[in-house]
Formats: sequence, C-alpha cells, structure tokens
Amino acid sequence: MANSFKTALEGKDKNALIQAIPYAKMIGMQTFENTASDYLLRPLESNLGNPTLPALHGGCIGGFMENAAIVEAIFTLELAAIPRIIDFSLDYLRPGRLQETYARCHIVRQGKKVVNVAITAWQTDIESPIAKARAHLLL
Repeated sequence: MANSFKTALEGKDKNALIQAIPYAKMIGMQTFENTASDYLLRPLESNLGNPTLPALHGGCIGGFMENAAIVEAIFTLELAAIPRIIDFSLDYLRPGRLQETYARCHIVRQGKKVVNVAITAWQTDIESPIAKARAHLLL
C-alpha cells in the first residue's frame, strides 16, 4: 500500500488512493472528479445489512464516512502519511437504502496534531441526510 499511497499523492488522485485502501475498494467507494469533497458509495449487494427493506449495513455506512474523512484530510491538508482515527461519532438519521449513497466532508478545525472533520451522508437529497458524523484525526 505504501507505494500506491505515494503514487496517489504525487498524482493528486483521490480515486487511486481509495483503490489502495482495501476496505474502501471492497465496499465500492469512489470520488467525483468535478467536486472537491464529495464521495460515492456504489450500491453493491455485499453492502446489504437488512435484505427485507433492503437497507445498507450500518457498519458499511460508517466505514464509508470514516474513509471519506481520512481521504479528504490527506488531500486537503496535503499530508504525507495516513492520519489515525482518534474518535469517530456517528448519528444514523434514517435507513440507507440499497442505492447510490453520497458523502460530503468539511474540515471544521485544524490544530497542530489533530483535525476535526464533519461528514454528511445522503442518498437522494443532501437536505435529507441518512447519517452525520464527526471524526477526530491524529496527524
């Protein structure tokens, strides 16, 4: 992963970095070229948590949002190493259906060693989020 990480940073390619993270790759995470801080979770059957609704697994939504925060911090702050999670707080607001899910990250506060990232996940309308999270990352 170290070589892939370095190559992704040099090329300023978020999708290359996401492909270098095994979990992010497995759940089908990607980013958009035209937006700075939006991420996409493709609707894969393997991400299903409740087949009767059908709904995404809560852990998949959380992992998607956590990885989005990490990737956003790496590229926004131009980090040379992967930041470590100190704390991750997630509020599930409504069921995430098996459809395209989006996340937007916003770096709220940056200190010398810690950065706070706010993450919102939605499916059809950003005004109706399925989850909101806050991540504290150690730089």
